[in-house]
Amino acid sequence: MPLLITVFGLIVLILLISYFKVHTFLAFIVVSLGVGLALGMPSQAILKAIQQGTGSTLGSIVAIIALGAMLGKLVAQSGAAQRISTRMVQLIGTGYVRWAFMVTGFIVGLPLFYSVGFMLLAPLVITFAYRFRQPAVYIGLPMLASLSVTQGYLPPHPAPLAIVKQFNADMGLTLFYGILVAIPAILVSGALFGATLKKYTTLPNRAFVAPDLPEAQMPSLFSSLFSVLLPIVLISTTTVFSSFLPKNSFLFESLTFIGDPVVSMFISVLVAMYLLGIRQNRKMAEITALLGDSIKDVAMLFLIFGGAGALKQVLTDGGVSQSIADMMQHSTLHPLILGWGMAAIIRVAVGSSTVSGITTAGFMAPLLMATHTEPHLMVLSIGAGSMMFSHVNDAGFWLFREYFQLSMVDTLKTWSVMETLVSVSGLLGVLVLNAIIA
Repeated sequence: MPLLITVFGLIVLILLISYFKVHTFLAFIVVSLGVGLALGMPSQAILKAIQQGTGSTLGSIVAIIALGAMLGKLVAQSGAAQRISTRMVQLIGTGYVRWAFMVTGFIVGLPLFYSVGFMLLAPLVITFAYRFRQPAVYIGLPMLASLSVTQGYLPPHPAPLAIVKQFNADMGLTLFYGILVAIPAILVSGALFGATLKKYTTLPNRAFVAPDLPEAQMPSLFSSLFSVLLPIVLISTTTVFSSFLPKNSFLFESLTFIGDPVVSMFISVLVAMYLLGIRQNRKMAEITALLGDSIKDVAMLFLIFGGAGALKQVLTDGGVSQSIADMMQHSTLHPLILGWGMAAIIRVAVGSSTVSGITTAGFMAPLLMATHTEPHLMVLSIGAGSMMFSHVNDAGFWLFREYFQLSMVDTLKTWSVMETLVSVSGLLGVLVLNAIIA
């Protein structure tokens, strides 16, 4: 029954937004209240879930998105994105740019959270699409596939890391197996599927594109790349070196602080303000106005993310993920397929890959021991399932839609299908790897 209520609620949400043209945030609140009541939750519990879901979702990403928007605006308006995209074309030509973005997305996605990687790379994709008259979705989807795969499969991202710890799996071996599975998944969901999307020619969000600047007014290639790559360097340095330092040492604490996504993005914005602003003879008042405009560009996203978080929390508190897990725990499927399937259903119902992965891991841990299933592959199987069919209850869906300015239907045909291919390709890769090492 909880699953049917969830499905009905999601159908109503889609109709409210796409057919009746209700504002997205209002539609989320209406459906959250209705689903909560249908699940038998007390009214006060529903209100608490909405508040908690909105707060927890925004609390984890609002600073990253705001700072990312500021950095993206500086990169775009200063000419840094123009400088980088022009140099990229000179080096590899327009025909291979989507492959370059795909590789960049994988490298960036290894140390960075999805939202950070998206905010850094999406403006570059959008700028390139406008400058060279290329379909933005066709250029950008391989990069997004790389970011999604690393987010779902590979530690140290939150859900894979939590599952590794719960299964007492080896981090290095999980990462090694994960990369073996990730590469074909990215090729299928990003390169091959992305190649079919040239027909989606809708212009992306022009807020992240500046008019062409003459050569003399653009920052140097070093300043442009340094501003974009600094968050990656800061977070990667923490990821690599913190594991070799004593937990309570000053150096460990300092690295952990600087490598936090919010702090690293904040430092990067300050550096970009100098390199791409003050050093380019822009006045501080002009830079401040530019940063203020960047927040306006993403302000609506905050409401949408808050609404998605509210629905996610109502579904979680209403016992939907628990109900799905209970329903599937007596299945006779192969443990790796069962873990993937449970994570996939919870992901589609609840919308959060993290909730999906962690919930599934709790149920699969006893089965893992009883069946002697390879724990590293179970981490990857659950991670792949947790990426299944992102849609209207997932913040990533709306991030993609707002930046690339697609209709609801086209977002489902592009983004949601890509995420589904990420999930299914991951499962197939895990099963092949299991056949080899078993």
